Amino acid sequence: MGNSWKIYLLAFISFFVSTSEYVIAGILDQISVWAHITVASAGQLITVFAIANAIGSPLFVIATAKMDRRKLLMLSLAIVVIGSVLTVTLPGFGFLILSRIVLGIGGGVFLIGAKTVAAKLAEPGKQAGAIGTVILGFSAALIAGVPIGRLVASAYGWKVIFIGIGTLSLLAIFALARTIPPTESGAPVPLGKQLALMKNVEILSGFGVTFFWQLGYAMLYAYIAPFLLNVSSMSEREVSIALFAFGIATLIGSKFGGFMTDRIGISKSLLIGMVVHTLAMVMLSSIAKSTVITIPLLMLWAFSAWSSGPGLQFNLVALAPEASGIMLSLYGSIIQLSIAAAGGIGGLAAGGISLRAVGWLSAASVAIAVILAVVSFSRKTSRRLSYEPN
Repeated sequence: MGNSWKIYLLAFISFFVSTSEYVIAGILDQISVWAHITVASAGQLITVFAIANAIGSPLFVIATAKMDRRKLLMLSLAIVVIGSVLTVTLPGFGFLILSRIVLGIGGGVFLIGAKTVAAKLAEPGKQAGAIGTVILGFSAALIAGVPIGRLVASAYGWKVIFIGIGTLSLLAIFALARTIPPTESGAPVPLGKQLALMKNVEILSGFGVTFFWQLGYAMLYAYIAPFLLNVSSMSEREVSIALFAFGIATLIGSKFGGFMTDRIGISKSLLIGMVVHTLAMVMLSSIAKSTVITIPLLMLWAFSAWSSGPGLQFNLVALAPEASGIMLSLYGSIIQLSIAAAGGIGGLAAGGISLRAVGWLSAASVAIAVILAVVSFSRKTSRRLSYEPN
């Protein structure tokens, strides 16, 4: 079994750490009542978390570049514990925003560290699969964490959720101390070299692919419920079934994507996944007019979209292995920024044109990611061939 169970432990911890981000969407109404504000105002908590995660996490990783990765994981969980305590104990909406900033940084740093450590624990040739396993915990938070959190909040109050997250995070610190071996961070990357990495065309292309891939996914996902109700003419009950099926497909896609990246390589795995992703969105926007057609297409979309995550991240790690933590932290920042952009662009399309237009824009965005990936991989192949002896 080797280190496999340790990688799954990191995935389990990622599940409840990530739940601290996603669960807010399911309890905004309760928080708005508690804070005596509108639901729209309470929604700022999601934005604040995303910004803190996008900006704070990579800065924290850079600042702790010399730290042993196990210690970094334990420190990030300690920050999650502090954020959970602040959430439960401090009064008022202003302090709740502060706690979201703390949780955003702690959770973001843990996920970066977990993927880095998982890749190092994995056997050679199975690193992408290890990253996919950690992403499995991340995606499970989106699927199971939100509804479970809603049930807990309805029965015991929303603060109990964060008591649970804080307690589990505290226990996880001790679990990591006993199970995860010290993992050297590697030689620290000087600031000048870090800036030089950002000038690397292949790395920039990798970030560009990530941005447009996530932008396309997030635009449609942000409006998935009204899209299914209005474009696909589903009932409320059918939407719930469809979203459950969607969630199951994301879990399978995450694991399968890591497996395929290890088996057939980064370029083939990514291109196949993103092409299918694009086609699934095109079909959803054009022929998905009944539940029987929509649910399989929805699952195909979820499966193909989430299958690309491990390959995109492992590609960045492969491009700059000496700065893997920085690459993964910047990947997380790109994801958060693309989600923020998706909300604005998707809102303009939904309000100014139609919900169906959101689907077409989403497909176009992923298609751009495919084009960027083809250009990047072609350039890499040409460069490799030019160095090979005749």
